Amino acid sequence: MNRVLVEAERNTRSAAERKLVIYSSSMVKGRAIVGHATVLEELERDLEALNVAHAYLFSGPEHIGKTNVAHWFATELLLKGVPEEKHENVQTRMEKLTHPDFLSLDQLWIEGVCEDWDTIAKTSNAPQQHRAKKPAAKTDVISIDDVRSLQERLYETGTGQYRCCFIRAVGRMQTAAANAFLKILEEPPEGLVFLLTTQSFSTLPPTIISRTRVVRMQRLSYAELAPLLEDAEEEDRKFILHIAQGAPGTICALRDNPDLLREHKLLHSKAFSFWQSHSLKDRLQILVHLHKRGEESDRFLLHLALTIREHEVSSGGVKAFNRLVRGLGTNAHRQLLAQQFALSV
Repeated sequence: MNRVLVEAERNTRSAAERKLVIYSSSMVKGRAIVGHATVLEELERDLEALNVAHAYLFSGPEHIGKTNVAHWFATELLLKGVPEEKHENVQTRMEKLTHPDFLSLDQLWIEGVCEDWDTIAKTSNAPQQHRAKKPAAKTDVISIDDVRSLQERLYETGTGQYRCCFIRAVGRMQTAAANAFLKILEEPPEGLVFLLTTQSFSTLPPTIISRTRVVRMQRLSYAELAPLLEDAEEEDRKFILHIAQGAPGTICALRDNPDLLREHKLLHSKAFSFWQSHSLKDRLQILVHLHKRGEESDRFLLHLALTIREHEVSSGGVKAFNRLVRGLGTNAHRQLLAQQFALSV
């Protein structure tokens, strides 16, 4: 196994806090895995004991590292039984998503949102041309046509001991797609290992969960994450760690993108101002960020949640916020929900 133990030399921390475990996967540049040592050791034991399940479900919060771990495990599976002199070739093909024994259904072709095949090819190599032929493919939903196209590839003859199929956010499947996929899970092709991810079990049928080996991934501690920000300014370091909520992917995104960091700081300031303001007009103006679905709305909602504790919001305000979150998760009128929230706090 390609494991590297990195000691972060910081005099202000204890020896235990200075340890940062990184499983460095050379199959994809930049996919080093921070933390999750227990999970990776568990997967190693499965491989070494020849106790590999036909399906793994990696669960945990967004940007926690589920995809990186799944790709790392896929590489280890595909390296099984391959002569060492050919390892680099396998890893390079995995990096480029050209390995014939690895299928990935990650980013989807979506009309008007993501129609760039070069961009899609960076994360997905499963057939998606059928989506472009159906203008109705406007949402990030895995349809039964997607599953059928994937199924055609799943029964091809592999070149090694294992074949892997990665599906990110398997909860995106429509009911018909989930039912079709369940049939494959019940009688999978010989040597095929499914690697699935989800943020929440509530989005999945219990029958799919029961047919997988669940791997729960937890948020990481500040001690594990801090070395990622060793070169950051102290103010930025504290802010990023606070915003990331234990997710290394979020830390790397904010650390490497100054514009994104500035956007989050601005949204955080506005969210804090919302709880401080006694003017209904000002509150309504701040909540404009919630009127349209999208990343900006999701980010602002995150900052509203984070600033609740900072501002010591009353229990009534917390309840109102929870109602807002539930409402935004439905098809209710978003502007009306924002108005009701502003009035209730």
